[in-house]
Amino acid sequence: MHSTVSKDDLIELGFRPYQAKPIIREAKHYMVAQGYPYYNNKRLGCVPSYAVDNIVGLLPEKGVKEHA
Repeated sequence: MHSTVSKDDLIELGFRPYQAKPIIREAKHYMVAQGYPYYNNKRLGCVPSYAVDNIVGLLPEKGVKEHA
């Protein structure tokens, strides 16, 4: 997995666009709360993968398909 995650990466992993956008937004709020004011920018669309992992739980590796 990349060290950063964008909305498009989340969509590739199976999230819907209306789910991916708020996840990135919440991850940016998390990073600002951790003391990184760089992420307090509405034009920034990538966040560290560990911030997304903290929000959605275990983030599957890219390219790994999970079968139900």
